Amino acid sequence: MVASLTSHEPATGTLLWQGEPGDVEAEVAAARASWPRWAAQPIAYRIETLRRFVNVVRREDEALADLIARETGKPLWEARDEVAALMGKVDISVAAYSERTGQRRLEANMGARQSVRHKPHGVMAVLGPYNAPAQLPGAHIIPALLAGNAVVFKPSDRTPAVGEMLVRLLHEAGIPTGAMRLLQGGPDIGKALASHADVGGILFTGSAQTGIAINRQFAAQPSKILALEMGGNNPILVWDTPEIPAAAAIVVQSAFLTSGQRCTAASRLIVRDNIADTLIAEVKKLADRLIVDQPHATPTPYMGPVIDNQVADGLTESFLWLMSNGGRPIKHMVRTRPGLPFLSPAIIDVTNMKERPDVELFGPLLQVIRVSDFGEAITEANNSRYGLAASLVGGSPEQYNQFWSNVRAGVIHWNRPTNGAASNAPFGGIGISGNHRPGAYYAADYCAYPVVSAELEKPRASIGVGLKDIDVSAMGE
Repeated sequence: MVASLTSHEPATGTLLWQGEPGDVEAEVAAARASWPRWAAQPIAYRIETLRRFVNVVRREDEALADLIARETGKPLWEARDEVAALMGKVDISVAAYSERTGQRRLEANMGARQSVRHKPHGVMAVLGPYNAPAQLPGAHIIPALLAGNAVVFKPSDRTPAVGEMLVRLLHEAGIPTGAMRLLQGGPDIGKALASHADVGGILFTGSAQTGIAINRQFAAQPSKILALEMGGNNPILVWDTPEIPAAAAIVVQSAFLTSGQRCTAASRLIVRDNIADTLIAEVKKLADRLIVDQPHATPTPYMGPVIDNQVADGLTESFLWLMSNGGRPIKHMVRTRPGLPFLSPAIIDVTNMKERPDVELFGPLLQVIRVSDFGEAITEANNSRYGLAASLVGGSPEQYNQFWSNVRAGVIHWNRPTNGAASNAPFGGIGISGNHRPGAYYAADYCAYPVVSAELEKPRASIGVGLKDIDVSAMGE
């Protein structure tokens, strides 16, 4: 018997959604059958349909934001920001499609036309995360549909309700039900979808462990496009600055926005030792003031719970492990409500640890590392297999240039939080944070492939060399 899926509100434990796992074969077959008709539609038609999607979302923006807040636990204000980002993705994708995959005419020999045009891959599998369950899948789905692909979308099994509503809104806008399929299920369903022979590409956002497994699975299948966004162990480096309160606010926002459940969240604060005590005291003072509460609470919370008790347990165990292996707690991680995954933001000094684990601790846990010179700070920032985001706060323009040139990351900021990536720019990482397929504005690159054509209305050709002479006498006979 197939086990049912359930989703509970992290903030209350209330059952929010219940359903059954989907059928991978049926969903891929439906998408495959519908794809040619959708791909044959003029680009203007696909643009118009996706712009109707914006209007449909705008009509139900509060309902969608409320559902995101309840299913993820994030504050309602942040869920509203996510809905706005989802709507903004359409115009950004249209501009990116035109700029990066639009038709181009080139010069060719013998008066021929030479053109570069792009074709969709076919059926694209989108595997979504739970931390931004509408915006991040939408960042794959919208450019994929715009390019003429059909999509089979598997939401995170922790946020199936938002995934279901997102697909419903796309259908209401006029995206054919065959071209946009919803596949509910857990990791086994996701693995079966990704490995299906009729899937032409896998667009994934999630953990490095899962992304590496997908990459390994398709190492011998270059015909499948893989776009992998796999999180980070991101550094924020604070150097000489008189603006300590502002620097502390940037650190707190980087570490604790979305309860630390952002792939661009700062996991490591690297700070010059002569300002460390002052900065850390200011960061702790600000972190102590953060309101951690349910999404609709008054006064408005800065943070909600993490996604579930399993994640909360893992984070508290990680904090205890760091503390037991040389870490010095500055602000303890506390489970603030029995039976629910509410965590206080935590800060721990790991400078004197012999070995620091290079893992993504996906939650409100900031590790502090003190250094004495700028070169050491950059070395420490690069002390990770990940390479998604990095920020420098303070320092001179020359130091920022040194930081930018030497830090290994796909998103690098100066005097801005690590988690301030914009949708109208490329987004992606290196190392085990990605596979050099940046998303956001560059998503157009992996949603279609270029085709070069030389074209004449009538055949015209001759062979001028390498031919035997014509035997005129033989022709006369």
